[in-house]
Amino acid sequence: MGSAAQLAAAVLMMAGFPALMLAALVPSVPAFAAAAAVTYLADHYLHRKGSYLINRLSKVRAGLSIRFLIRQLLLVLLLARLSLADNLIYYGAIACFIAFYGLQAPHGALVQLIRNRRRMPVATRNVDLKSRIRIPDAPPRRLLHRSAEKMLHLDLFAVAGILLAAQVKSALVGFVGIGITVAVATLYVLALVPYVRGRKIPPNAEKVLAAVDDWLGEYKPETVLYFSGSKDSAYQVNMWLDTMENLDSKPLIILRERAILNNLAPTTVPVICVPGGVHLMNMDLSTVRVALYAANVGKNIHMLRVPTIKHVFIGHGDSDKLASVNPYSKVYDEVWTAGRAGRDRYAIADVGVRDDDIVEVGRPQLAPIQTWQGVPEGRIPTVLYAPTWEGWDGNPGNTSVVLAGENIVKRLVQADPPVRVLYKPHPFTGNVSKEAGAAHRRITALVQKAAAERAADSRFVTDSAAQAQAKAELARIEARIAQLVGTGDKGRDEAEATRDGQVDVARHEEVARLRTEWNDVYWRSFPTWEHRVITGAEPRLYDCFNVSDAMVSDISSVVSDFIASGKPYAVTDSAEVGAEEFKRNNTAVRAAVILSNSADELGELLSAVRDPAADPLAEDRKELKQYLLGPDEPASIDQFNTAVANLALKAETRNVGQESRIAAATAETELANAVPGQRVSSAGDTDGVGAG
Repeated sequence: MGSAAQLAAAVLMMAGFPALMLAALVPSVPAFAAAAAVTYLADHYLHRKGSYLINRLSKVRAGLSIRFLIRQLLLVLLLARLSLADNLIYYGAIACFIAFYGLQAPHGALVQLIRNRRRMPVATRNVDLKSRIRIPDAPPRRLLHRSAEKMLHLDLFAVAGILLAAQVKSALVGFVGIGITVAVATLYVLALVPYVRGRKIPPNAEKVLAAVDDWLGEYKPETVLYFSGSKDSAYQVNMWLDTMENLDSKPLIILRERAILNNLAPTTVPVICVPGGVHLMNMDLSTVRVALYAANVGKNIHMLRVPTIKHVFIGHGDSDKLASVNPYSKVYDEVWTAGRAGRDRYAIADVGVRDDDIVEVGRPQLAPIQTWQGVPEGRIPTVLYAPTWEGWDGNPGNTSVVLAGENIVKRLVQADPPVRVLYKPHPFTGNVSKEAGAAHRRITALVQKAAAERAADSRFVTDSAAQAQAKAELARIEARIAQLVGTGDKGRDEAEATRDGQVDVARHEEVARLRTEWNDVYWRSFPTWEHRVITGAEPRLYDCFNVSDAMVSDISSVVSDFIASGKPYAVTDSAEVGAEEFKRNNTAVRAAVILSNSADELGELLSAVRDPAADPLAEDRKELKQYLLGPDEPASIDQFNTAVANLALKAETRNVGQESRIAAATAETELANAVPGQRVSSAGDTDGVGAG
């Protein structure tokens, strides 16, 4: 239900309809009016909150229209029970509701037609279509937003008038309400008509696609980041946006689902969302030489089929999971890994990816991660607990949350000398497993309880003035960011967002600067010893890395990324295969403290944090960092750009060679056609000379 208020509203709404029937049968006009008011208000509230119950009711044939129809039928029953079946108001009510529902069809058809026509065959960001085609403004939001609900609620005038007429025994007031309902509903339908004709209609698909091709011909993109996936996988493309912005070649992002476009982080790179495979295959991408793929999905085939482009799998993280050596990867011209470890994974997996096709490019995304310099003097160590989620397969080794999470947090909050705990769970935690969701809630409660106890402990001093100043500064930054970002695409339909979706570069850069400033102020807005549960997009995971002195996690790309910091870390062997087997199977844990589900080994991690000079794994971490992520020099973005340039050269060489072969074949055909009956000799032909 979402909240106690939503649950209460759902109960009231469901109880309201039996109450309506009872009031109609009694009959009682006041009781019917009271029950009707409850159902109207509860229904409206649940719709505004997007309650889960509302969606479920529509699946069992108790949707919005049915609920309104039942209420109206019960009103007719009430009139009959009041012996008003021979009264004009009875016939007026029936005629009103028939006419009212007769207006629903054109209203629904117009709304759907407008939405369909304003859904672009190709949606874009940072692409100048405004100067090429005319895209009209969308209808006012009040006409289309929750339009079905608004239309149905227009029966309120008729229902109120009819109830009042039944109470005072005067049909006139009832017909006034009926007239208002029918008139306003008719006006609502008529208000939609202009938006399905003339200049208020966006261009058709052919014109839009031609405008996109015209822009592509002018922009001449060279490197494409191609992505397809569900709404929840948007992070996989978002992690590559900064890299795309820093390419030496002209970048372009191609998305296949509107849900991904709607969840794409702000970027200055041109973005084209092409839901239709045919539209993509007909698009002019003749200048593109390199295509980058962040995920292995079926829709990749629509781009992979283009022979003039070299195709590269770059993935969305570096880990020892099976996804990192997917056999599908052999369809690409090259596979780019962070370091030597990725190359070795493919060799061991033996899935058909040739060693010659693997290029080590580092991880450009890891540039913001700072190298550890030890715990700052005067501050207690901070340990980040960042477990991954439970996954889809039910493997107990996926996450430590269920079997080890509480033990880990209990030992950390009870550590002596004390440490600070930051708990940042994976956003998918609990999506599949109820046990994982319950464990997450218990861990959250543990951290919050420990934070409250520490706040009451006189050993921990709070600089209230400094924190109050930081919070005020935080509010100022957030207000400025909100002012700069505005509503974004919210409130605009797809056509308007495509027309006006060019980012203001200066504003984009200011927002980036303010977000960095926000992160610094955020950590100063509470004591450095305060335990914290961190969820949501901000602060980001890498920001948590930078304020932490050690981390506890599970097998995932989080571990590989954290290794870039050089800080001590621990990984939980939740499946309890044993430390040696665990290290043998998972490269990223070879320099980690291996935890059992009891978390008894946490003391080793805390000792390394408190006395770096006595850390037995420090050298192992340095070696593993280079093995997993490549050398620090040259910078990863430079390695990445070099790899793009080298592959683009290969693509160009292939294309020139292909053109030469086609030209030679054409010339040979033309020569043969020019001399009838004469065959042109090909290599190896002797034409009988020297034959013996």
